[in-house]
Amino acid sequence: MALSTCLTSSLRPTLAALRWAAPRQCRRLSTPQRPEHSLDLRGIFPPLATPFSPTQEVDYAQLKGNLSRYANIPFRGLVVLGSNGEYPYLAPCERLEVVSCVRQALPRDRLLLAGSGCESTQATIELTVSMAEAGADVALVVTPCYYRGAMTSAALVHHYTEVGDASPIPVVLYSVPANTGLDLPMEAVVTLAQHSNIIGIKDSGGDITRMGLMVHKTRQEDFQVLAGSAGFLLASYAVGASGGVCALANILGAPLCQLDHLCREGQWQEARELQHRLIEPNIAVTRQFGIPGLKKAMEWFGYYGGPCRAPLAPLSPAQVEELRSTFSTNGWL
Repeated sequence: MALSTCLTSSLRPTLAALRWAAPRQCRRLSTPQRPEHSLDLRGIFPPLATPFSPTQEVDYAQLKGNLSRYANIPFRGLVVLGSNGEYPYLAPCERLEVVSCVRQALPRDRLLLAGSGCESTQATIELTVSMAEAGADVALVVTPCYYRGAMTSAALVHHYTEVGDASPIPVVLYSVPANTGLDLPMEAVVTLAQHSNIIGIKDSGGDITRMGLMVHKTRQEDFQVLAGSAGFLLASYAVGASGGVCALANILGAPLCQLDHLCREGQWQEARELQHRLIEPNIAVTRQFGIPGLKKAMEWFGYYGGPCRAPLAPLSPAQVEELRSTFSTNGWL
């Protein structure tokens, strides 16, 4: 069965229920009654790619150029130093300089989320404080994973509680099992959602049942769930997610903001058609070709992609052609 058919079939009961429950004159996306959020995360956030020069130095001029183009897209904010920002390959001083550079270019009404997760609790706290001083509004804290076998639910709750207590800015949890081999346990998420300075989670696992359960179990808390990929954005909204941190937004930011708008307005047929056209390009720039594919595709849409830092290697000519074909066959090139 085709991927698009699978998605449509799996969403049909959810979408039908939404239509049945909404008044005929208004079928906008609605969520259960919840507390007012201290910081509204609704909307699309691109996790920025970090531009490098041919000598693999951070290219701040190209970063500012990309930021000027993104300024015309109605993003809720930007994420720096996430997985797509090649965060592990940046020196601590570079990380802070990138945050400072983006903050200077970003209007104050747009949020700046900065990755500050480290392997130790102490290092995470120190970097989070530094990120706040550099201008970040929110700390995005990935799960520590080097000693994965010891990362029990209790250990992770203790880690994030300490970070939340010490952080001068709100904290968003970050679960990305494809990179860490570790899914933040549901019971840990539910416990941490009660912390006054932990305001949400970016979940990149793609398990819609899990995301829906997170929304349900944290509905009485000041806590928001963000989809971690464009491939399941519509499905995430259908189960109550607030927004999305989507690598594909580096390339197709306006269409993703349009998808966000269609879902909130209850225009489900149009949203479904747009979502289908985004699935294959999203796969191509994430798990298929990764950051080298993301950066190559950025260049076709007027952004600077440039090289990755070694050991990430550029795409082969055959891979570039396959990537271009994926965007073309879905009507983007």
